[in-house]
Amino acid sequence: MNSTTLQTANPSSPSKRLFWGCFIVLVASAFGFVFRAYLMPEWGVRFDLSKTQQGQIFGVSFWPFALSIVLFSLVIDKIGYKKSMIFAFLCHGASVILTVFATGYWMLYFGTFLFALGNGAAEAVINPVVASMYPKEKTKWLNILHAGWPLGIALAGLLGITLLHFQIDWKIMMLFILLPTIAYGVLIVKEKFPLNERVKAGVGYLDMLKEVGVLGFLIVISLCAFELGNLFGWSAMVSVALIVVIIGFIGFYLRTLGRPLLVLLLLIMVPLATMELGTDSWITDLMTPEMKKLGFQGGWVLVFTAVIMGILRLYTGVVTKRISPLGILAISALISAVGLQWLSISTGYAILLAALCYALGKTYLWGTMLGVVSEQFPKGGALALNFTSAVGQLGVGIIGAVFLGSIQDSEIDSKLHVYDMENSTAYHKNYVTETKRSIFGEYKALDQEKLAVADEETLAVITEVENQSKKSALSTVSILPVFMFLFFVALIIYFRLKGGYKPVVLEDAPSSTH
Repeated sequence: MNSTTLQTANPSSPSKRLFWGCFIVLVASAFGFVFRAYLMPEWGVRFDLSKTQQGQIFGVSFWPFALSIVLFSLVIDKIGYKKSMIFAFLCHGASVILTVFATGYWMLYFGTFLFALGNGAAEAVINPVVASMYPKEKTKWLNILHAGWPLGIALAGLLGITLLHFQIDWKIMMLFILLPTIAYGVLIVKEKFPLNERVKAGVGYLDMLKEVGVLGFLIVISLCAFELGNLFGWSAMVSVALIVVIIGFIGFYLRTLGRPLLVLLLLIMVPLATMELGTDSWITDLMTPEMKKLGFQGGWVLVFTAVIMGILRLYTGVVTKRISPLGILAISALISAVGLQWLSISTGYAILLAALCYALGKTYLWGTMLGVVSEQFPKGGALALNFTSAVGQLGVGIIGAVFLGSIQDSEIDSKLHVYDMENSTAYHKNYVTETKRSIFGEYKALDQEKLAVADEETLAVITEVENQSKKSALSTVSILPVFMFLFFVALIIYFRLKGGYKPVVLEDAPSSTH
């Protein structure tokens, strides 16, 4: 029998205790993300942090996660899932303690660094573990697993709002992160982790690397190199040189470009993550103007969409019984495009309906992408799965979030220029004066120092232009899910020409034991 032969039923049922332990890992990650966001303004005052220092602390929430998940993916099958999870648990616990006893910038920085490192180590475990636990229902269970993130966002958001309302000490607020952390530690400490299906099938380590291939490594290494370049301030040429050296070594070792479809799926994670995580990182700011008119904070949109996503992901099985994974991706992308476009033009309570549409669209994208990668490339094991997540995280950090900000700066630039021409004013000349540079090239931005001393009439005009630019950003980013929709439709046609979408399930090696 070949590698595509359907695996016989596993006589031992998966451990629900282990699954929910993996689920709560994502809840703990969400708690850390939300509480740090809520507490940053107080930390800025209490520890005399500049905006740059606050931005650096936010930034260290992301790149260690990406590097951690990439590095652990390369060795996870060697060192074992449990050891990696214990490392994640220790990082999460130490992060909270270090932050609670922080006396300044560096303790906050390293506390956040440890938390991100733990997130990456845990993510490197939970995706392949769940895929191995449910080899015939990967898309369903990976989506249910990733309900932990939005539900964690919603719980932490509501809890944080309550604690802040009652002016609870920030140190006590941070200690609440230990609740889900201790919970997942207790659940997994005595559990036996399953072997990855690649290992059970006797697929070698080199064969796993070859599934990703030189092109897959090129995508990940390039994103990592430019992310580190942004962090340490080295030039683009240094990043390119680093990429050439590392990829040259990998190419000499692997001597294969990798699976073309897997490379395409890795690339599509960049617009997918930008549309989902990138928009989520801006959604509070983008929705604040309209939500203020209703008497609510903009952050309630994020909580609202998170609740919807979490509940829907828990019931993924209802969807996967009726629609194929590629069909789910295509429909989700189309609904996301409609939702984003609707958000860009909504006013009043229609915002909630538009947000509902957007939430419905993005609910199944991330988990289903992981499901498709795992179903089509099981030989890629933990590496293929975790590289998919890593590309998404790195892509949104390096490209996606910058793209959304760049749209707003460009819109402010052009709209103020038009406003001046139509009203014989000089707002653009006086306030759009800073020339900056991003990965998208040079651009002009508002001079915040001048705005700080501007009169009320000027602020009113510029605030209105900024609000319009925020809606333009949502409208522009809706192009990404349209592109994704076309890509997934093309994949549906491709698989139909091959006889239909069928998961590739590896047969256990004859010598493997259970």
